[in-house]
Amino acid sequence: MITSHLGELFALLTAFFWTTTSLSFQQATRRSGVLSVNVLRLIIAFIIYALISYFTRGMFLPFDASTHQWIWMSLSGIVGFVFGDYFLLKSYEFISARISMLLMSLSAPIAALISWISLGESMSFISLLAMFITIFGIIVVITEKKKLDEKKSGYKNKKLQFSFSPKGMLFAFFGSLGQALGLVLSKYGMQDYNVFAATQIRIIASSIGFVILISLIKRWPKVKQTVKDSISIKFILIGSIFGPFLGVYTSLLSVKFTSVGIASTIMAIIPVLIIPPAILIYKEKVTLKEVIGAFIALSGIALFFIQ
Repeated sequence: MITSHLGELFALLTAFFWTTTSLSFQQATRRSGVLSVNVLRLIIAFIIYALISYFTRGMFLPFDASTHQWIWMSLSGIVGFVFGDYFLLKSYEFISARISMLLMSLSAPIAALISWISLGESMSFISLLAMFITIFGIIVVITEKKKLDEKKSGYKNKKLQFSFSPKGMLFAFFGSLGQALGLVLSKYGMQDYNVFAATQIRIIASSIGFVILISLIKRWPKVKQTVKDSISIKFILIGSIFGPFLGVYTSLLSVKFTSVGIASTIMAIIPVLIIPPAILIYKEKVTLKEVIGAFIALSGIALFFIQ
């Protein structure tokens, strides 16, 4: 069973890693800003990948990659990290990591749709049902009905509205879009190439992308200020190890052994995993409706394992 569900198990492991990195980057972003956190976490990941690559593959950089792999994995890094992760971390300024990661679950149906159109991947009825259940769980969490007084008519009306910052949720949606497209580009670009080296290409491209961006808008003084903040650096270091390093590596392993839609949907377990630390560590108030919605999403993920 483990062998037949290897891709799904790697996706589950990715969810645990990204839960840790989400909570760490939430703290770092609120202290130091999204651009500083992004560029520093990628630089740290770049150094980690270069050292491990040298000791395991005999080269600091993936010189053995083909032109096809350099082009498509670089595009994947720019779309997934520069675009997707920028907006994900930006959402932490308006909503909690718990809600951001719940909205990131939307990357599953988005990735499945893109991979169906571009890669010809098919999804079974149960897989489609699982994704719809996941989306329904998200809707339960982020919306609520509030009573509004209708002065003219003299009765109370219930209107459906968002429970959290619309701007924060929009940024999280952009993050899910970037992650979904990044995964699809990774699967197309990686082919049979070494997963670790393919991830390293993504890190290199996105690091260069953020360096150029920060240089153009002249934000290096803010980055230097962050480097001097020991608390921010601690959270960035933890997030970098579990995110751009371990998390991204296992996410590419998952799409190598299963479809993009299945892998990205299983990664949506993060909103459930993040509830206990959100309550115990960060003292967030989590309503029963939000817990129920998160577990509805989790039940959709569980459907993949009964196929």
